[in-house]
Amino acid sequence: MSDMTESQFAKISRALAEPRRFQILKEIRVAVQPLPCSVLLEAHKVSASTISHHLKELEIAGLIENIREGKNVSLIFKPEVLQVYLDKISKDLIKSLFPFKES
Repeated sequence: MSDMTESQFAKISRALAEPRRFQILKEIRVAVQPLPCSVLLEAHKVSASTISHHLKELEIAGLIENIREGKNVSLIFKPEVLQVYLDKISKDLIKSLFPFKES
């Protein structure tokens, strides 16, 4: 992924704006192997539907991927997607602070 659509950018922004979702993403990111959903459910002490909703938003944003093994679901972080997002923020911020001036 080398470029990002405005729609994808907005999805990631929305996903990261919610504090619990951001925390969940950090937990998935630091896991040394795919993180079982059950670990997140136990750690956050919220309903399965709440965790499921947050995970779906992160998946729609492209920040995580689900790995299914039978009835078990584990999660992996997709760092390349976050990197493209951060690069776009950086590029757009630099453009707005230092606009190119034509002669």
